[in-house]
Amino acid sequence: KYEFEYNGETLEIRNVWAENVEEEMAAIREIIEKYPYVAMDTEFPGVVARPVSESYSPDYHYKSLKVNVDLLKIIQLGLSFADKEGNFAKGCPCWQFNFKFSLSDDMFAQDSIDLLVNSGISFEDHSKRGIDPALFGELLMVSGLVLDDRVKWVSFHSGYDYGYLLKLLTTVELPNDEKQFFETLKLYFPSIYDIKYMTSLLDGHFGGLQKLADDLGCRRLGAEHQAGSDSLLTMSTYFALAKQRFVGTSGIDDARYKNELYGYGGNHTVRKGASYAAANINGDSQP
Repeated sequence: KYEFEYNGETLEIRNVWAENVEEEMAAIREIIEKYPYVAMDTEFPGVVARPVSESYSPDYHYKSLKVNVDLLKIIQLGLSFADKEGNFAKGCPCWQFNFKFSLSDDMFAQDSIDLLVNSGISFEDHSKRGIDPALFGELLMVSGLVLDDRVKWVSFHSGYDYGYLLKLLTTVELPNDEKQFFETLKLYFPSIYDIKYMTSLLDGHFGGLQKLADDLGCRRLGAEHQAGSDSLLTMSTYFALAKQRFVGTSGIDDARYKNELYGYGGNHTVRKGASYAAANINGDSQP
């Protein structure tokens, strides 16, 4: 575990492995009603494939996401919890789930693995103690986190992240077409806020999560490129953005910001053209 001081309190990022996953998911079930904002980040083994296509299609980005998520395995999931005012859950606001992953048996992109190793991830532990994705999917299904529009999911440039979550929940390959993907996504996650999409409608904020967090004065807790720390920073950034850019208004306009993903679907962030797509296939994995 990683402990840190925050606003005069000692808080914890709790690591979850196969031996304590059921106990920790039970703890999450206890707090979700009081802390219904869930910030999420994943770590995964990069991008290894591109869609086989002779010509560019409007759903090229989704096809890229699908072919990679179908082939690869999630490595880490960070979930952080806050109330509607942005106050972190007491004691332990963040859980970092570590999944079974083998460098000798599973596919990966070497540059992504190098980044994760340099960030402190132990692949020996993931191989020996990692969580079985099928068991986690079952626990997530009955956790109170999904299938409930009262739970607000907060993320940053998160197409791939939600792809891996849907894979955990459904245990099958992602839908063949993007429309069906969004329908399935909305079933399990009825209230999504993608910060990168939100900032695309605001002036003055560009770049990745760390830059936006710095611009908004948010402090990182824990190691960058680990899912727990990234999810906590995502939560802090969301509420800082809400307070700085939406204060004095009626709040965040769901009709404008809810259930959109940056770079996917039919919104203005979906860039057209094969050259752009080819140059940005790593867009989600390197936000």
